[in-house]
Amino acid sequence: HFFMICCHKEALQESCFNNYDGASLLSVLKTLLFFTIMMITLPIGLYFATKAYVFEGSLGYSSNDSYFYAAIVAVVAVHVVLGLFVYAAWNEGSQQWREGKQD
Repeated sequence: HFFMICCHKEALQESCFNNYDGASLLSVLKTLLFFTIMMITLPIGLYFATKAYVFEGSLGYSSNDSYFYAAIVAVVAVHVVLGLFVYAAWNEGSQQWREGKQD
């Protein structure tokens, strides 16, 4: 019984990988790389920019208060990037599924 499950799982994996050509895999990797870079740079950049220029510079908050509010901005940025990644991945997957279904 276990052997049948493993064989079926391997056959399913092979058929899943055979449905993707090189161009679609490259597209997926580009999307993943883009959102990885955004996940690293956007929250960190927004943290330091909002701390220095918005909260301390423009609004005149103390250093301790600006740390707190800049961290909130960075956390919101992480959630926005994650949400956009899920949206992009969902649309990319459904588009590939539709194209595969039309064949």
